[in-house]
Amino acid sequence: MSEGRPSRVRTAPRNPKPKEWRAADLSHQYVASYKPFNFVDGEGVRCSLYVSGCMFSCPGCYNLAAQNFRYGKPYTQELEDQIIKDMAQPYVQGLTLLGGEPFLNTQVCLKICRRIRAEFGHTKDIWSWSGYTWDELQKETDDKLELLHLIDILVDGRFLEPKKDLTLQFRGSSNQRIIDVPASFEQGKVVIWSRLVR
Repeated sequence: MSEGRPSRVRTAPRNPKPKEWRAADLSHQYVASYKPFNFVDGEGVRCSLYVSGCMFSCPGCYNLAAQNFRYGKPYTQELEDQIIKDMAQPYVQGLTLLGGEPFLNTQVCLKICRRIRAEFGHTKDIWSWSGYTWDELQKETDDKLELLHLIDILVDGRFLEPKKDLTLQFRGSSNQRIIDVPASFEQGKVVIWSRLVR
């Protein structure tokens, strides 16, 4: 940066065109962290997988390091087996996918979600946060749509700092929604999670 030249500070998240950002081109299949048995990333006791890499660049992002697609460590079979072992505990309600951006890391997220469905059916639920909105995901690539069909709850939309509200349930800004995915597909419209408090 030349002297006296102001730095460019992003004031709003980036907005992709349909199918512009592809996991196959962007993801290095890295995981920022894995947090078993927590109570904050959705309803009940959960195992949370934070994948690495995000293109939205939301100002005020709470997990800035995980925007880097090479942050953390590669996803491994050993980690997957540990997640399945942890998920098998009777008190664990489900898996949560966060990031980074799960829908730009579909190689990892599809693998673990398919295995959860194969081993547990729908006795365990799957939540995911995403910068994509529901409507945007309907126009996206096949891998993103497959992942959407595998999850139960989607917290959608970019984090918008002007709409930040720390009193909201399971989300950071008031534009974000907690969506019941199976019900939304069944009814052909966005259905908000029935246990939403605020």
